[in-house]
Amino acid sequence: MKNSFKLVLIFSFFIVANACNQVSETKEANHEKDSTGKHQCSKDMDAATQEKNRSSSIHVSGEVINLLILNIDSIKAMPAVEVKNYQVVCQSGTSMGEAKNCKGVLLKSILEKAVIKQAHHKDRNFYIVARATDNYMATFSWGEIFNNETGNHTYVLFEENGKPIIEKGAFVLVCTNDIKSGPRHVYWLNSIEVNRVK
Repeated sequence: MKNSFKLVLIFSFFIVANACNQVSETKEANHEKDSTGKHQCSKDMDAATQEKNRSSSIHVSGEVINLLILNIDSIKAMPAVEVKNYQVVCQSGTSMGEAKNCKGVLLKSILEKAVIKQAHHKDRNFYIVARATDNYMATFSWGEIFNNETGNHTYVLFEENGKPIIEKGAFVLVCTNDIKSGPRHVYWLNSIEVNRVK
């Protein structure tokens, strides 16, 4: 009798726990959406927004020797890298899309072309801001780009799925080795700023 009672208690516990988990998941899924039901991680991609935020060049500025203005032709003239099966994953873990076949250049290559103003080889206290036309920003440290695998997995893309990028601007910055790639996925990229940590 006691064993039967224990089994009923355990079974009841699992039912309640499962129900609570489902409620929690539903709340979390609803929390990810705004008042219009749109997912908070997504960006407005209507024609007016695309036109307003479209950029045709990237300005590289700040603590660099060579101030650069890179357009699609100057980016394509740099060594291209292929990025396969890239998934955009929101901070919540929700998949926001996938690009099967992309082309771009390493952010590191752009920074090497600009040449960061280092006084000596131990002068490494810099951070890099990738900024979009809508002022969305992603940041990287000097160490991430030049002394870490992140530097080999951070790209400025100019093609997605074999076609030029249009609705997201001409350029998109991605970091493919981030666990959650969404926060550093920058549509409408139009500037790269190198700043010294003060």
